[in-house]
Amino acid sequence: MRLRTSHDRLKIEHSIIGGLRGILETLLAATPEIRSVIPGVIRPVRDAKGPVRIRVTVPTPNGWKAIALAAGARQELFISTALGKPELEAALRRSLVP
Repeated sequence: MRLRTSHDRLKIEHSIIGGLRGILETLLAATPEIRSVIPGVIRPVRDAKGPVRIRVTVPTPNGWKAIALAAGARQELFISTALGKPELEAALRRSLVP
């Protein structure tokens, strides 16, 4: 399956949970060190209420895996970058501020 691209670095293979797309676009615009973000599968969860929250979880060979929580759902995010976990978490915090 061929990925559809948005702004060359946000790869859309699945739908995106509400409010997350704008945050990811802001993150990519403000952080050129991030090569790409690939949102994964959406799964329902009970503890995902309120505004979008993103938690960096584990390293991958290409960067980091993160979990976005919002609107009763969780979505995996695969972030391709050479940034370390603290730098990526700081960039995510900056992009979450309205």
